[in-house]
Amino acid sequence: MRLTCPACGAVSSLDGLLQHDAARAAMATAYALSAPLGVALYRYMALFRPAQRALTWDRVATLTNELLPMIEAQQIERNRKTYFVPRDSWVAGFEQILAQRDKLSLPLKSHGYLLEILVGLAEKAQHAETAKKESIARGETPVGASAAHRTFTPPAAPERSSPAARSAGLAAIKDIVNLKGPADENAE
Repeated sequence: MRLTCPACGAVSSLDGLLQHDAARAAMATAYALSAPLGVALYRYMALFRPAQRALTWDRVATLTNELLPMIEAQQIERNRKTYFVPRDSWVAGFEQILAQRDKLSLPLKSHGYLLEILVGLAEKAQHAETAKKESIARGETPVGASAAHRTFTPPAAPERSSPAARSAGLAAIKDIVNLKGPADENAE
């Protein structure tokens, strides 16, 4: 059975793919990732295919193994900074670079452009998180209204009672403590 890879254009038999170490390693990597991420990764690999030739399985394995540690760690290092990049951002990064395929100089030589896209996505997410924290600190509610416009009114201080009112209150407390109600007083 002859198979043609939709991403890289390589034509091989199924037996040949399974016996080729690099092909087997590349396929194992794809299966280790979630379905959308694995599919997006191999579509991205097509950007490395030379115009007149097929992309070799050794090259696919090398490119995949360069990305796999970053994908699993969910972080990348770029320009001496570390960025948190969740798996959803990787899928979005692959889709964004694939959407710009016509504007790229193909074949790609490295993952540099992808990493720059991922940095942009990470910074955008970080700015959104910072804005959300600042909004909460300002007293804004999640629906956008602000509680800061309401003036705070402290509770009214209790009024000072007269000595007669205090005596009546103490007598009422003694009646409750002695379980003696007003009806019991009339009986005596």
